[in-house]
Amino acid sequence: MMIDTGVAGSLFESLQADALTRPDQLREFYPQPNPHALRKEIDHLTEEARALIGCSSLMFIGSADAEGRADVTPRGGPAGFVSVLDERTLAIPDATGNKRLDTLHNVLQTGRVGLLFLIPGRPTTLRVNGRACVSARPELLDQLTAVGKPPVTAIVVHVEEVYPHCPKSLMRGNAWQPERWVPAEAQPSSAEVTLAQLNLPGLTVDQIEEAERESLRLRYE
Repeated sequence: MMIDTGVAGSLFESLQADALTRPDQLREFYPQPNPHALRKEIDHLTEEARALIGCSSLMFIGSADAEGRADVTPRGGPAGFVSVLDERTLAIPDATGNKRLDTLHNVLQTGRVGLLFLIPGRPTTLRVNGRACVSARPELLDQLTAVGKPPVTAIVVHVEEVYPHCPKSLMRGNAWQPERWVPAEAQPSSAEVTLAQLNLPGLTVDQIEEAERESLRLRYE
């Protein structure tokens, strides 16, 4: 769908021109939240929240740099790969990746993260926000061996907000219903997207797919 903005410049700039800027403007479009939606946000991990994190094999971590540029990245591992050290402290082992270290750099700059824990096959989610730091302390890393060996570093999170999130988004997105997923042949593959992004003469999809297979084979190294 094309939007006729009637003004010069980017589409974003044209829409930003009359965008909402104040909380009171925003609230005009929405009713007040249910009191329970406010009450269930607390500043520590209950036994139930700790158990949920222990069952989670997939989480997303949001961070931002000093200039406010935001980033969200997935983290995965065996169920319980994120360690609960106490009711206010989590430790996320850093896993082998692309070596860009985007999240780690952001934590060094701002010292804050937002986490979203998921359990594949379940609509349960848990949001955790708080202060964060990057630790290379050996006695901590030696405890974080979910993939068979200590990580190089870990993100340590001081919990400030814990919120069990509504499952509607996973249900609306049919996240765990394979019969309603877009067929693989109807979507671009990871290798095809990467090839378009790199735009390097002579590079082929087959070469990228082979590199992806090799990367997955060495995913814990």
